[in-house]
Amino acid sequence: MKKQLSLIFSLCALILFASCDDDTETFDDQWKIDNEAQFAKITADSEYTRINTTSTSGYIMYKEIEAGDGEIPYFTDKVRVLYTGWFKRDWSLPDTYPNDKGETITNKYIFDSTENRNNIPSTFAINPQVSYIIEGFSTALQHMQVGDKWEIWIPWKLAYGSSGNSSGTIPAYTTLVFEIELVSIVK
Repeated sequence: MKKQLSLIFSLCALILFASCDDDTETFDDQWKIDNEAQFAKITADSEYTRINTTSTSGYIMYKEIEAGDGEIPYFTDKVRVLYTGWFKRDWSLPDTYPNDKGETITNKYIFDSTENRNNIPSTFAINPQVSYIIEGFSTALQHMQVGDKWEIWIPWKLAYGSSGNSSGTIPAYTTLVFEIELVSIVK
């Protein structure tokens, strides 16, 4: 009886381990692949310029929308910025599109914007350990002049990483896009 029971347990364990070795692709896997492909596409676009992080953990891409002529903030400064942050649920589709029922689908998800707060600039410490801004956002601010308005692309590793943000509005492995205007340096 002990041999039969041992054999049954061994068989169940073998089935359990075999089912864990599943090579099927998950939603997160495809999401990560799609977001990395979109960032690679922007990286190859000559309209965008690369900025390496000071931590050497990666780089962001930016495109200047308006040139400023003010000071460049230091890592220890606080700044006031206007911004809109977004990502797409499907990078291959436009911002909005009609579905097969004729309904308009919003594909561009704006997760945060000062525009929704009466265009009052937000104040951030540039150091991400002080203000809890993501590293990619901090990297951009360290290279902007007051008055600059940039579109920046941040890979998931310099954004919310493999876990997403704490509120759950930004999934893991998400490439983020921001339009940032550096309004002033807080003195």
